[in-house]
Amino acid sequence: MIIQALVEHYEDLLKRNEVPRDGWEQLKVSYALCLNADGELIQVLPTKSEQVVGKKSVFSPRSMVVPAHCKRSSGVAPNFLCDNSSYMLGVDDKGKPDRTLRCFDESKKLHEEILKGVDTPGAKALLRFFESWNPQLAHENSLLQEFWDDVISGCNLVFRYDEDQCFLQDVTELADAWNERYFSTSDVVEMVCLASGRKTGIEAVHPAIKGVRGAQSSGAALVSFNCDAFCSYGKKQNYNAPISKYAAFAYTTALNHLIADRDHVQYIGDTAMLCWVSGAEPAYQGLYKMMLTESSEKYSQRDIWDKAARLADGQSVDFEESRLNPNRNFYVLGVAPNAARLSIRFFLRNSFGQFVKNVLNHHRRLEIVSSNEGDFELPLWKLLGETVNQNSKDKSASPTMAGEVLRAILLDRRYPATLLNGVNLRIHAEKEVTPGRAAILKAYYLKNSHPDVPEEVLQMSLNIDSTNVPYLLGRLFFTLENIQRAANPGINSTIKDKFFNSASATPATVFPLLINLAQKHLRKIDGEGFRIKLEKDCAEVLDKLGETFPPRLNLAQQGAFQLGYYHQRQFHFQGKNKDTEE
Repeated sequence: MIIQALVEHYEDLLKRNEVPRDGWEQLKVSYALCLNADGELIQVLPTKSEQVVGKKSVFSPRSMVVPAHCKRSSGVAPNFLCDNSSYMLGVDDKGKPDRTLRCFDESKKLHEEILKGVDTPGAKALLRFFESWNPQLAHENSLLQEFWDDVISGCNLVFRYDEDQCFLQDVTELADAWNERYFSTSDVVEMVCLASGRKTGIEAVHPAIKGVRGAQSSGAALVSFNCDAFCSYGKKQNYNAPISKYAAFAYTTALNHLIADRDHVQYIGDTAMLCWVSGAEPAYQGLYKMMLTESSEKYSQRDIWDKAARLADGQSVDFEESRLNPNRNFYVLGVAPNAARLSIRFFLRNSFGQFVKNVLNHHRRLEIVSSNEGDFELPLWKLLGETVNQNSKDKSASPTMAGEVLRAILLDRRYPATLLNGVNLRIHAEKEVTPGRAAILKAYYLKNSHPDVPEEVLQMSLNIDSTNVPYLLGRLFFTLENIQRAANPGINSTIKDKFFNSASATPATVFPLLINLAQKHLRKIDGEGFRIKLEKDCAEVLDKLGETFPPRLNLAQQGAFQLGYYHQRQFHFQGKNKDTEE
């Protein structure tokens, strides 16, 4: 299912001319070796260009479509028309001169085999180059000296025939010769392809998937077998899961294209979340990323959620010069590094409108009053950050928990208990209910309903009519803290720092002490009107609570306590701001 969906995506991208055809791939090339008709090296041409990365300008290699590279392990395996200096020049910085000379000799043989009979000036010049080039004298070549360290570091090189001023991989006759070699079936094992269901030539080793954060820089494999324990029925390598040469090329090309699209790929913990739509229109990915992360400068938060609401209702909307259809098939794939392989964390398929609706439901559950200017917004990375100590060196959330949360959002399912545990740990450690943590508590209990946290406390702002005891205790705790602050202006440490955790866990033990302390604080407050107001605030909550306090609160009831505390605090500060404005 995954490979079939990726093959379809490749075909959609091919129609849009965004990926190379079968047998070719897009690679970063740093230098071109320019040849004359006699095969002499007459110039080393940098193909790098200046690009802005973040706030810095860097010189990046040029992306070119070149003949597909073979997958190397430890052996010598040359590539056609594009390779590193070991194969193209017979020099490198690896300290193994005998092996490097063998790489050059094998590259020479490959080019002679493929270009035999190709009667073009460029092909003849290249063959003359391989015939006349002496790797042992390369370090004396004045043309290479300026770029020597970079050239021998392992970057990709291509050839250019200077008289035609064209790269050799772009010459039709050379491209045809490569295609004939690539599609040759003389040494191919034919089996039934699991992706297409047709009997065809099977790819023994699939192309590498590059660019996944944390995976090997040389690339990782989605499908691979390299130990006898993984194999069956005497089959070796990927013959255990037969995929045709075309399907292997197509799905890896599609994956590499998705991973290289930095504008749309998202990392949740160690998982790269890749998404695409049938038809390969990038506008769908753009809107979806904004919904999960943050709105851009071009679109406000209100614009994004207005469009999302219309899509969730089954309406088409205009976005980035495209008409978004809510009924279009949409795919979400999560991949994570696992040594030389990639692990599939999740693969989801649904209509785009349904995915949007699921994220919109999550967003609505998170809505909560906040003192921040503008609408409260909690993108996924901030939500996960609420479970992490921001003073620690590693501020990344648990990868497992991050993946579980993402699945819950995308499928509109119950949030994982690990999310609630993470938030509770931070609240207990810091004695602070931030807007983000309060929003998570509210969303968690709205979706994961619990009898001890009724809907009356899961409101966006203070519910003064609620009679839920834990919620009232949270309100009372802030009221008592506020009285202490009024009696001791500028105080650094309040009852919250000492009693917040115990008050939310064992209220019967703590609250009588705090109420007695509040009476002493009230006597210290100047201004009879202000003192009466504070007494009234406290009495209002106490009247609803009654004369006894519960001996213990369970974890869910503590969540109601924390929400009551947060709502009462926001109500207090909002009232203060109104008084200031008036």
